Amino acid sequence: MTTDSSSTSRAPADGISTFKGQERALRADRLGTGGLLLSVLAATAPLMVVAGVMPTTFAVMGIVGQPLLFVALGVVLVLFSLGYAEMSRHVHNAGAFYAYISRGLGGTAGAGAALVALVAYNSLQVGIYGIFGFEVSGLFATYADLEVAWWIPALLAVLAVGALGWLKIDVNARVLGVLLVIEVLLVVVFDIAAVADPGKEGLSLHAFNPDTLTGAGVGTALCFCIAAFLGFEQAPVYAEETSRPHVLVPRVMFLAVSGVAVFFALSSWALTVATGPSGIIGASREQSAGLLFFLTEDRLGSTFTDVLHILFVTGMFAAMLSFHNVVARYAFAMGREGLLPSAFGRTTGTSGAPGTGSLLQTVIAAVLVLAFALTDGKPTGDPTAPVLHLFTWGGNIGALGVIVLMAIASLSVVVFFVRRGAAGAQSWRLVTSALAGIALVVIAGYTVKDFDVLVGAGPDSSLSWILPGIIGLALVVGLVQGAVLRSRAPEKHARIGLGNEAFQLEREAERTS
Repeated sequence: MTTDSSSTSRAPADGISTFKGQERALRADRLGTGGLLLSVLAATAPLMVVAGVMPTTFAVMGIVGQPLLFVALGVVLVLFSLGYAEMSRHVHNAGAFYAYISRGLGGTAGAGAALVALVAYNSLQVGIYGIFGFEVSGLFATYADLEVAWWIPALLAVLAVGALGWLKIDVNARVLGVLLVIEVLLVVVFDIAAVADPGKEGLSLHAFNPDTLTGAGVGTALCFCIAAFLGFEQAPVYAEETSRPHVLVPRVMFLAVSGVAVFFALSSWALTVATGPSGIIGASREQSAGLLFFLTEDRLGSTFTDVLHILFVTGMFAAMLSFHNVVARYAFAMGREGLLPSAFGRTTGTSGAPGTGSLLQTVIAAVLVLAFALTDGKPTGDPTAPVLHLFTWGGNIGALGVIVLMAIASLSVVVFFVRRGAAGAQSWRLVTSALAGIALVVIAGYTVKDFDVLVGAGPDSSLSWILPGIIGLALVVGLVQGAVLRSRAPEKHARIGLGNEAFQLEREAERTS
């Protein structure tokens, strides 16, 4: 194998020197704690969760104790993060989930996880375009008296996100940061207003009562709520673009998961305070996704509510950009390690962004939006199929995929440290990873079992097995690819999960041979 003399003879100005050349590495030192945290948190789309997920969960599941669910899930995900974050000290790879799983369970399992991650994060990202397009269309109708088909703003957003995906990640982080901070501040203003002007039952803590978590809907409510956390697990994806990944990645993960748990628990409690715990389910069923705006109109006025509507849309845009960045980096890592064509394993010259991976995600998004647009026989302004189907199908397929990846990663953490002879030193992390893994398997089981409820299909609908089957199919195809590589191209198989470390090992082998 030949070396790239231009990359080994001298280090580039930004300090990157890899065996395969600068174009095969993401640019380091682009993100600090703040930029990484904002990039990760933007995917949680806090305003979309408070305005959309929370009222839906109250209405569909009839569970008053949603704030307590967020606390419980926060505990589970902190337990997961203890082992996951420790892995990030040993593995710095944009492939994140699949890199970790490869290190613990082998390259074949890693190949399966890689394809699941690519499908899951693409589904999450593309799904948001449906609701984004519908909401923007609604804004045009309300404020400009114009009828605009949902797919027009959706496709424009695809292009805008794709263009930003080619920029430096620190530029992306600034865009995400501004949008995120503003929408979080507005939600906090509502929370304070709700506490200052509670409903007829006053500042009741009934929503934190364990007795509120009884009934058949609790398992499905867990599925709704855990989707709100998705994003915190993305921190390791950016490890190669930080100066001190072994420090920054664990720090950001714990800040993200704990901050999200507290923020969503308090915000969902504020909704119960504003309506009264006895009235939250009825109000959610009556107002649906308009509940938050209905409550702010009464307490904070129409101007605040109008701004909230606009930030609802920009928050979704921030989430789409965040997921786009993750998909691009997974594609980059897979291309670099032979799981996708090698063209995906290169970065753009000036920005150091994974440009080909970014282009892949943009094309996938455009094709799927167009496919749903062509099957849309509903009049402008009608939120039924396929607009909401794009959102609910994509969101729940993606959420299931990430839950499965977290469960497998929990097992991988245990195996990784046991094989390294560190079981004693890491014993408490192995216990927490095992506990988190069991909890995540249970949640994944509920998600598959109740998928018809999650996507609004009937109990006998074929969608209840076709849609979650997409994740199962991705896993099987990825495992088959890994097995084929192991048989026919063992050198590629051995490289899965190693990232640039593989190139450095190859160079060292050539020097000593």
